[in-house]
Amino acid sequence: MVGLRRDISLHELIIYGIGIILGAGIYALIGEAAGITGNSVWISFLLAAVVSSFTGLSYAELSAMYPKSAAEYHYVKNAFNKKSLAFLSGWLEIVADIIATSAVALGFAGYFKGLFGFPIVPTALGLIAALSFVNFWGIKESSRINTICSLVEVLGLVLVIALAIFFGGKVNYLEATHGLSGILGASALIFFAYIGFEDIANIAEETKKPTKTLPKALIISVIVTSIIYILVSISAVSLANWKDLAASHSPLAYAASMVMGQNAFLIMSAIALFATTNTVLVSLIVGSRMIYGMSKDRSFPKILSKVHKKRRTPWMAVLVTMIFSMLFVLLGDIKIVASITDFGIFSVFILVNASLILLRYAKPKVKRPFKTPLNIGKFPVIGLLGLISCSTLLFHLEPITLLYGVGLIFAGVVFYFLLKK
Repeated sequence: MVGLRRDISLHELIIYGIGIILGAGIYALIGEAAGITGNSVWISFLLAAVVSSFTGLSYAELSAMYPKSAAEYHYVKNAFNKKSLAFLSGWLEIVADIIATSAVALGFAGYFKGLFGFPIVPTALGLIAALSFVNFWGIKESSRINTICSLVEVLGLVLVIALAIFFGGKVNYLEATHGLSGILGASALIFFAYIGFEDIANIAEETKKPTKTLPKALIISVIVTSIIYILVSISAVSLANWKDLAASHSPLAYAASMVMGQNAFLIMSAIALFATTNTVLVSLIVGSRMIYGMSKDRSFPKILSKVHKKRRTPWMAVLVTMIFSMLFVLLGDIKIVASITDFGIFSVFILVNASLILLRYAKPKVKRPFKTPLNIGKFPVIGLLGLISCSTLLFHLEPITLLYGVGLIFAGVVFYFLLKK
């Protein structure tokens, strides 16, 4: 059987990780988060960074143990020895990727309409189709586009930081309009902006020397993006009133416009096109690799694991991911979609952290090229902290989001039993 091509080096994987984490989330959600907690929004970003670090370290150990596509599926399967639970973790990851892809494609289309006047839905569909072709064409080509987009979106965030350094006003950065509850609520929402580090593990079969490369790329990506996010969140409330940020559909562009005027909207909107393109591309890649990996393990129909002989990409999984992403384009509201995505990701992260703990006892002799710090005997303290922190943020999502999440889990259970027949 034809396998995937190993083309991704360490530096390419780090850029890939930074690029997907620094995607559309920070450009779209910082205003929503500021509306929840005010000038202390940076504390919410810091808290989300800490939570990401715990789970990121868990991924680092597990990815070195099981460097495979459909990473979460394999972690849970090996830890719990229950294919149904492993399927559910993979299902939630796939649905989260597809929904996020659709929402961010609509975000791209909104910026594109503002600049060029094209209608939103056809533009979003066209973007998904074009990037699905790139996904099919090859991981190396996808990585090159990711690199270009990453550099542009980082420049946009650096611009906001630089403007705040030279022109920012004095504000009370500890002002929390809704106290600790607001900080936690904002952290739960903006965790969407940190999503992406786990996607590094899902291109393991296309990475050179994955047992060494994956842990390094995971850790470096989380550290770099956390620093940038915290600086950007401090800068945004330095440039503009948090209430105005909350009311803006383009919060970072609005913050920059306080200094640069109307030109800031054009510059930041153009940069946002690169950021949203990057997020859509990587989400399509990860969704298709999850489907491919689960199909190889016979949790999905075998046809979905077909690899194109010339391009060495999972073309059937790419096609299915594209079709369902297009269907979800009609969902719309990025806050709701981000929250639903967060539910799926928090649930997966809880299972991943639990898998790390269980595997220390169930399979102690399995080689671990990387091991998380802070252990009490075999017990990984980091895994426990990741499990507790993700559970805490999960239950700080809005009740309607939790209801949607339960619906996703129920749909996954039904789908699992239908496939077993």
